[in-house]
Amino acid sequence: MTEVNEILMSVLSTIRVPRPGDRVHKDECAFSFASPESDGGLYVCMNSFLGFGSKYVERHHVKTGQRAYLHITRTRKTQKEDDNNSGSGDPPKKKPTRLAIGIEGGFDVEQEQYEEEVKVVLFPDRQEVTSEDLASMPDVVRERVSLSMAGLLAADSVSHTLQVQQWDGEVRQESKHAAELKQLDNGIKIPPCGWKCEVCDLQENLWMNLTDGKVLCGRRYFDGSGGNNHALLHYQQTGYPLAVKLGTITPDGADVYSYDEDDMVLDSKLPEHLSHFGIDMMTMEKTERTMTELEIAVNQRVGEWEVIQESGTTLRPLWGPGLTGMKNLGNSCYLNSVMQVLFTIPDFQTKYVSNIDKVFNEAPSDPTQDFKTQVAKLGYGLLSGEYSKPAPDPGDDPSSSTEPRGDQVGIAPRMFKALVGRGHPEFSTNRQQDAQEFLLHFINMVERNCRSGMNPSEAFRFLVEEKIVCQQSQKAKYTQRVDYIVQLPVPMDQATNMEELQEAERRREEAESSGAPPSAAPRAQIPFAACLAALSEPETLTDFWSSAVQAKTTATKTTRFASFPDHLVIQIKKFTFVKPFFDVSIDVPDTLDLSSLRAMGQQPGEELLPEVAPLPLVTPDAEVKGILGSHGNEEDDSLYSPLNPHISSPSIMLDDSTVSQLCEMGFPLEACRKAVYYTGNTGIDAAMNWVMGHMEDPDFSAPLVLPGSSSAPGTTPTESLPEEHLVTIVSMGFSRDQATRALRATNNVLERAVDWIFSHLDDLESMDVSEGGRSEGGSEASREPPPGPRVRDGTGKYELFAFISHMGTSTMCGHYVCHIKKDQQWVIFNDQKVCASEKPPKDLGYLYFYRRVVE
Repeated sequence: MTEVNEILMSVLSTIRVPRPGDRVHKDECAFSFASPESDGGLYVCMNSFLGFGSKYVERHHVKTGQRAYLHITRTRKTQKEDDNNSGSGDPPKKKPTRLAIGIEGGFDVEQEQYEEEVKVVLFPDRQEVTSEDLASMPDVVRERVSLSMAGLLAADSVSHTLQVQQWDGEVRQESKHAAELKQLDNGIKIPPCGWKCEVCDLQENLWMNLTDGKVLCGRRYFDGSGGNNHALLHYQQTGYPLAVKLGTITPDGADVYSYDEDDMVLDSKLPEHLSHFGIDMMTMEKTERTMTELEIAVNQRVGEWEVIQESGTTLRPLWGPGLTGMKNLGNSCYLNSVMQVLFTIPDFQTKYVSNIDKVFNEAPSDPTQDFKTQVAKLGYGLLSGEYSKPAPDPGDDPSSSTEPRGDQVGIAPRMFKALVGRGHPEFSTNRQQDAQEFLLHFINMVERNCRSGMNPSEAFRFLVEEKIVCQQSQKAKYTQRVDYIVQLPVPMDQATNMEELQEAERRREEAESSGAPPSAAPRAQIPFAACLAALSEPETLTDFWSSAVQAKTTATKTTRFASFPDHLVIQIKKFTFVKPFFDVSIDVPDTLDLSSLRAMGQQPGEELLPEVAPLPLVTPDAEVKGILGSHGNEEDDSLYSPLNPHISSPSIMLDDSTVSQLCEMGFPLEACRKAVYYTGNTGIDAAMNWVMGHMEDPDFSAPLVLPGSSSAPGTTPTESLPEEHLVTIVSMGFSRDQATRALRATNNVLERAVDWIFSHLDDLESMDVSEGGRSEGGSEASREPPPGPRVRDGTGKYELFAFISHMGTSTMCGHYVCHIKKDQQWVIFNDQKVCASEKPPKDLGYLYFYRRVVE
């Protein structure tokens, strides 16, 4: 013990007591998904408060020299008692009554189901110090170590904070309509019971409008249950905003919904509003489930929807490498599904998992905030098989279910979710999100973090060629842009069961007019070939500015693949602004040949639209005066615009208001000026179309050079570049030539130049310029243009290897699961459940993932 005393005394200065605001990682390892419940427990550094599993704590000690760690182990208590009797003197476990977590009446966070053991471990010899051992140590040691231990145990862990454990989904705001709600004196009195919908005679899920007293049924749910939307239709016809759910009225309150505010609300005058229609709130009793109770029921059975779960078949649980489940952190199934698919792609495996030791060795001092580290950690967790083990039995009666549960220990991607969602208005929340939007968000993060070295997002990147043909001159224009996902439209008019759909619609209208409940609607059957044809058919542009005829005219736009990616992602556009949800079945093929959609480029004899500016536009009654200084003199009345500081011309005037509008949208000034110039000052719409069509141009942000000017883009003399800006960029490791080019492309704005140089690394790596900014073989204007974005290309033949399905009427609600083909066997990944798929619903997917077939 004397030796331990001496060690603690020598490292006492490195042992800190957590202060408010310190990030304490006491639930999860920074490099793995080890936790206090794992074998070996969790070691928390008593200086940085980072957590490490037994596999990685030695690495941290060697790298940092830190010796004192708080070792936390938790052992699950046996729970064989039922919910009504704990058998240990504890009160019975209550069912949740609030849509909340960690507060009275909310979901139980089950923090008391573990027995916890805590001690200090000193490295490298792993000497252990318990609380009892501290009692015999010097006061200064005992006090500092005890305070540190107590502070670490009392502090909220980062994962606890990130999951918003003190979360209340029932917090409602006072309705803006409550105080001055108009109520009609129509003599209607509502009885205390025996209600039914005034349109369809439905006797449950009934809502009374607080303006006119109409009793009508609620919304129809995605699965066909619920009401028939009559209360909603009544609001749409009358505009009366507030309704109360009958059966939820008690002396304590009731469910009130505001159609105008599209949310559950509070009504401080509810007793008065109910009394208007003869309802005494103080005598009412609850007979219906509240909306909160309904939402709780959904949360408790999440993942059990029949279509996605392949209900009706016995699913065989799978375990092992590449078959690891992911815990749902609260509406995180969209993230789970996307990441499961991404880590079946070799590019992501190679980038983040194959060289994981190198990634971890190069991690910064706080690896929890490092993108590469956390992605590698997630990938290894999914692929290694270390966490693909059956979940421990929670104590349920095993005879209550004849089917294998299939639940795994799995991994909880808390650090990963917090990191990729940080600062994002949606992905930083616990709300459900669109899996397609998250995929693009994650690809964007990969792009930003892989500006040098291997970039796995290249597996999805492809070029799209857009061909626009002016119908008046028959001249064409070709542009290319980068994309990552093919969005496939759903042509409902091409349904093969159109007669059945029309008959169902006729029956629905009859039922609605007669007040009878409608029958279940059939699902539209759409051929995949029809979706592909809708994607490739020409689009008509009605307000196209043609440089050939110098006027607005009609044009057609055709979209084709200029390259085919290694992995193709197809999104079925089931959700649109016009129609929120298309309930469709599409015969998505296992193999796909898109060779016919290959772009052909300019054809022989085809004339291109001239890339020239329109005729000068000068207001006849405007006397334009030059501005003296470096841009003019007393003999030169050339026009100078405040938004045109670098170039003056005697023959062109730019519409400052249009330029300003484009700049306010976030586009570069020079690009905005060019958009207005090349569309002839014809307004914001034409300029915006030009911007969208030229965003991928290499010189998109380069200064505008007017016809007849002797200078070309980027030939600003080196002497005009601020030397201090050049020095700053060169100090970051770039050459003077690269710094020169970046400053020229951004009008000498240092911040923009730094951002530009990092987003053009591929171009800069291929630069061959001399100190003066010109190539050794000739002037800069005569050089070949820089290469475009790096894309892979090959055959357009693909095979399906994964798809993500969605259940619900909106991408922002419902549930996601994914199916992945592994060793010729379809596997369903439903959060923590990983099973062999018997009936993969390939016709009901939302996102489809294809890989190139190598011939």
